[in-house]
Amino acid sequence: MGIRERSPEDMPREKLALRGPQSLTNEELLAVLLRTGMKGKDVLELAHELITEFGSLKNLASQSVDAILRVTGIGPEKASTLIASFELNLRIQQEIESNKSLKVTSPKVIAEYFIPYFRDKQKEQFIVVTLNSSNIMQRFNIISEGSLNSSIVHPREVFKTAIDNRAANIVLIHNHPSGNPDPSKEDIEITKTLVDSGRILGIKIFDHIIIAGNFYVSLVEKRII
Repeated sequence: MGIRERSPEDMPREKLALRGPQSLTNEELLAVLLRTGMKGKDVLELAHELITEFGSLKNLASQSVDAILRVTGIGPEKASTLIASFELNLRIQQEIESNKSLKVTSPKVIAEYFIPYFRDKQKEQFIVVTLNSSNIMQRFNIISEGSLNSSIVHPREVFKTAIDNRAANIVLIHNHPSGNPDPSKEDIEITKTLVDSGRILGIKIFDHIIIAGNFYVSLVEKRII
């Protein structure tokens, strides 16, 4: 569907603001960066043509400015915006890779690692961080997004991540966009359920950390775990 056939709330920028970036297709995300189309070709059509021309987003991201400029409708400003966004993504991935050797020796260490990640998040996210036997971070997975409750943070999903990554220990992390890091009754109940499940499976929950802005609360330090 082109831009002209869309309702106002389904325009790429509006859709991103209302439903989050995960709701956008590849073409829609590119359209946000491109901003405008050209005569006879709207911005979504131009975004689709870019992906078609290079075969995939991955191939598009590896192109030079000159190569992207050869696509009709792409001028220097659009090409530079695309290249800059691809380079930023590459640097983020490199940063993540370089921090995979992070050794979790205290709640503060891992809280300080995730505070920048949560800074602009408008919804709650529940994350499981897997650690090896030396408590070195392996990876993290988003288990759920939205207000936490026992139906969306289930031991099955939490420990599947741990088992798939052969984790010795895990850290639970979620954010409070409200700015108050204190654990809610639901936070405490979910944590205790997961701790009990971990004991059965032989996977220790190292901590559950709640992040709000630049502040955090460790449920271990609060003696809840």
